[in-house]
Amino acid sequence: MRVSFIATTLLLLVLCIVTVDYSPQPTSAAAPLATNPFFSESTLPFHAPPFDKITDSDYAPAIEAGMKDQLAEIEKIANDPAPPTFGNTLEAMERSGALLTRVTKVFFNLTQSNTNDTLQKIKSDEAPKLAAHSDAIFLNAKLFARVKAIYDKRNSLKLDPESKFLVERYYKSFVRAGALLSEADKETLRGLNQEEAKLTTKFEDDVLAETNNGALVIENKADLDGLSEADIAAAAERAKEMKLDGKWVIALQNTTQQPALTYLKNRAVRERLFNASVNRGNHGGENDTKAIIARLAQLRAQHAKLLGYPDHATFILDDQMAKTPQNAEQLLTGIVPAATAKARDEAARIQKIIDAEKGGFKLGPQDWEYYAEKVRKAEYNLDESQIKPYFELDHVLHDGVFFAANKLYGITFKERKDIPVYNSDVRVFEVFEANGKSLALFYADYFQRPNKDGGAWQDSFVDQSNLLGTKPVVINVCNFSKPSAGQPALLSFDDVTTMFHEFGHALHAMFSNIRYPMLSGVSRDFVEFPSQFNEHWALEPTVFANYAKHFQTGKPMPQALVDKIKQSRKFNQGYDVTEYVAAALLDMAWHSLPPDAPPQDVNKFEADALKRYKIDLPQVPPRYHTTYFSHIWDGGYSAGYYAYLWSEVLDDDAFYWFKEHGGLTRANGQRFRDLVLSKGGTQDVATTFRNFRGRDPIVEPLLEERGLKTTSAK
Repeated sequence: MRVSFIATTLLLLVLCIVTVDYSPQPTSAAAPLATNPFFSESTLPFHAPPFDKITDSDYAPAIEAGMKDQLAEIEKIANDPAPPTFGNTLEAMERSGALLTRVTKVFFNLTQSNTNDTLQKIKSDEAPKLAAHSDAIFLNAKLFARVKAIYDKRNSLKLDPESKFLVERYYKSFVRAGALLSEADKETLRGLNQEEAKLTTKFEDDVLAETNNGALVIENKADLDGLSEADIAAAAERAKEMKLDGKWVIALQNTTQQPALTYLKNRAVRERLFNASVNRGNHGGENDTKAIIARLAQLRAQHAKLLGYPDHATFILDDQMAKTPQNAEQLLTGIVPAATAKARDEAARIQKIIDAEKGGFKLGPQDWEYYAEKVRKAEYNLDESQIKPYFELDHVLHDGVFFAANKLYGITFKERKDIPVYNSDVRVFEVFEANGKSLALFYADYFQRPNKDGGAWQDSFVDQSNLLGTKPVVINVCNFSKPSAGQPALLSFDDVTTMFHEFGHALHAMFSNIRYPMLSGVSRDFVEFPSQFNEHWALEPTVFANYAKHFQTGKPMPQALVDKIKQSRKFNQGYDVTEYVAAALLDMAWHSLPPDAPPQDVNKFEADALKRYKIDLPQVPPRYHTTYFSHIWDGGYSAGYYAYLWSEVLDDDAFYWFKEHGGLTRANGQRFRDLVLSKGGTQDVATTFRNFRGRDPIVEPLLEERGLKTTSAK
């Protein structure tokens, strides 16, 4: 579950981590600047994007003009004859690039959530130009001299804590972008940045194409035995959209395992679906990603060397809560023995069922989800098809996600059908404080589309900033299966958890109370903390009882079924933890390569790394194989996928604080909002956590929640 945590266009370009959304609009040969909606501030509430006026042809001119305008603003700041001050340098930089920010916040959102060939071409053309634009700012010697002059005397400027932290962030951002390099090394760095920008863009396009092309086409309805009637109808609808009348299409999700593998009875069909998933980017052809990956790993290592680091992971972690790759690896490898031992035990139980049914085969990765569901039914008497009718999407959203937010933070929601959206599936809600004051706009884009990246994420069209006087315009994007016309959207409990997770990110953005745009973001190993923390409320008794109601009868879920869900929470945790940790360690392996390493054989490198970390269980593949691991190659999580586990330590520990202090109360929610959610990146995130919890985080709550340890947290 990705999240975009870029504070400003400047920081976005430096880190090359962007997420965003959009739908195809009519194009024209050239949009006159006078009619381009990006050239003036939106007059909609919260300056929301005027999607009813935006066309594909508006983006490139606005991006080009935005870069030109910002460089003119930067040159004026850099060449200001007045001595550098906080106001004429840093605040001026924070105000710069309004047009570029406005267009890129929309453009990059839409290239992920609702792309088309035109947008992909624009992105491919503009990515290297944007990288060069970032270099033109952060490698500007005169500008850096002004930033450094302020940084050197920061302790005597009598700045408030947030302003002082901004000074430190700017200085560090310039240094990490190469400001201290020689001119020759700066030129080398520019070349590396250009190439990486092109390759990450191509990787994203190739994975999307591979995911769409890999969709499994079913000729015989009998092969769908095990799927629900709703899922079969949805598969028929997808086939019809692809002009494959009389057939069925199972679309691929971004992960290795696919939801349909839980239900498909035919082992040969399961194997076909699994192979379609794992072969993405790895079978030759124009969308094969192996060469891109091998080169990206080299580029990042060489980039790190230029900046004085032994490898990319060390460079990245230096600016994260974990601080070093060793600390991140220690957390990951420390959990491997318990996770793999439990996974082996789970595999043995599954094999017993296969043998009892006289299956005549050894458990394979394509079988795990199907037979694990049988184990769950046998051990917990829980069938996924029993619980889905109680999780209708609209009920979960209004009576679960919004209800919990109201109980904790007092906020309320009103749907706004008068605000234009980029796709008919998207909904917009205005968010109000407890006192009735308008707080934010929230966009919800929940259904899968062929032109949408896989997974789930949060982003914003407008960031909150007291300096700029802007309020947040936030979006959640998911990939839930869209029901056929007239049918309800019924969710799995994993889907429910995803909704709560992504809304936790949205709350983090909506409750932001910072002055400077650059400080709206936090480190990757902290950004998942609020979202994963919000997942806990999905099963909180008051919240659960309010939304888990049968979509036809309105009756609450029977307590016996509720108890089964709770009891099964620790089910399959050996598998879940192992597949995640395997992917996270792959990420660390790739980004720990030294700069002089030759291009790697991608498949051999992956196999060797998993073996070295002792996590090469054949039945438990990594959550993402290297060739479609979008988080780390184009999603901003390079040397950062460990962040989900790191943040889980934080979120479980924080939730235990709630358990110790009365649980779901407005007072507790307000404290969490004030001390965590409102702070953004205005201080060191370790301090943010410590201020809330009263101490540094401990790992025991995570182990207990995961069922890997039974000791109670203290």
